[in-house]
Amino acid sequence: MAQRHLDPTEPAAAAPPPHPSSAGTSASATARGDAGAGPRADADTDALVGYLRAQATEFLRALRRHRESGTGAGTAPAAGAATGAGTGPAARKGAGAGAQTGTRTGAATGTGTGTHAGANGTYGGPDRAAPPADDVDAARALRRAARRISATLHTFQPLLDADWAEEMRPELAWLSGTLAMEHAYASRLERLLQALHRLSGSTAFPAPRPVGRSTVTTTVPPGVSGVPSAHPASANRGNLTVGAAKAGALLDRQLTLARTRAHSTALQALGSSRFHAVADKVALLASEVPLSSTARGAAAAPRPDAAPVDLRPLATAAQERLTDAVAALPLVTAGSPYNAEALVHGLSPDPSPHPQDAPWHQVRLLLRLHRYALEALAGAEAGEADDGVDVRLLAAGEALNRHRDAAEAAAAAAQAARTPRIAPATAYALGVLHADQRHEVEAARYAFQHSWRKEPIRLP
Repeated sequence: MAQRHLDPTEPAAAAPPPHPSSAGTSASATARGDAGAGPRADADTDALVGYLRAQATEFLRALRRHRESGTGAGTAPAAGAATGAGTGPAARKGAGAGAQTGTRTGAATGTGTGTHAGANGTYGGPDRAAPPADDVDAARALRRAARRISATLHTFQPLLDADWAEEMRPELAWLSGTLAMEHAYASRLERLLQALHRLSGSTAFPAPRPVGRSTVTTTVPPGVSGVPSAHPASANRGNLTVGAAKAGALLDRQLTLARTRAHSTALQALGSSRFHAVADKVALLASEVPLSSTARGAAAAPRPDAAPVDLRPLATAAQERLTDAVAALPLVTAGSPYNAEALVHGLSPDPSPHPQDAPWHQVRLLLRLHRYALEALAGAEAGEADDGVDVRLLAAGEALNRHRDAAEAAAAAAQAARTPRIAPATAYALGVLHADQRHEVEAARYAFQHSWRKEPIRLP
């Protein structure tokens, strides 16, 4: 399965020379996919420091929300996240003390036995009600902040302390990926069950079982699962209807087991010393950003005759990596509806993911790096990033997210079809489901090329 955290294979490029036209307003830049960022003129190290501090503060705030929503009213919230997440120029010692108090005691309590403060709002104990939406939102905000910090360290690494950045990036990627797996399995199961319902008509499917409580599998009547039954069941679709019910039960067993394991892994991660070390470093980042010697000297003692350290060349380098990766995609083929390119090698016995999907997944990661670099340039701490969002980038990112989800769902259906000794009708239903999800991959590619080739549009 494709990883859901940012871990680009390309190393961070060294700082290139200043680009003569970093605003990207020329026609050639538009053809290459320039986002038309229009960064502010003072995009220097102060903007980078402010962005990293803001994301570190959001990380600690989300950690505290996640702990409070998962432990219930009986556990007093630790004060570490509040003290370590100050927005002012707090002392390093104070931030470290806050991280020790908040992350080591509070996080361990929040993931203790019987609480099940999972990464996706799951819960434990047969008598506990479903957690509030705040738990899921806090976990999502935690992953969101971790991704942005990791991406910023990758893009602007020449301006940061090299050893510190190289040590932080893998840890943040590990945390974001670990917390995302449970949600990935849950959404994948929901997607596949809805597709089976849509393809088979009126067949009822097992509802996804919640993690952390023992329940009996229930069936969902037609029209209740969120996808209305568009066509009644007919005799000539009997094999698909019967096989779809068994296929849904098989997928439910396999993906629920995978989700349960991801839930346990997330609980262990949130209570591990590795996570505590990451939280401590993020708490220190909220008060002090380790810069490189060049960036630190320029920020500490600026001279009138010295050129300021500009972030735009590094952001431009990230944009150029994205442009080169998009240029390597078969956008001409993707622009033809029903080209069936995504179905190539559909009957291959190789269980590995489709090799043609890898370049699209890489573009998705590079697009995120580009978006987060634009946020840093725009000064996200002051709330200016949302005001300069490019609609074209948002639409392209959503299309690539659908591409990833459909590709992983198709791989899950193919993996279930390889289960030994399943009925022919079940294998047939899983094959139809696999083809349906590969068609979704094709549709997502078409939507991406349609969005990417549009002229840049700025939100007012």
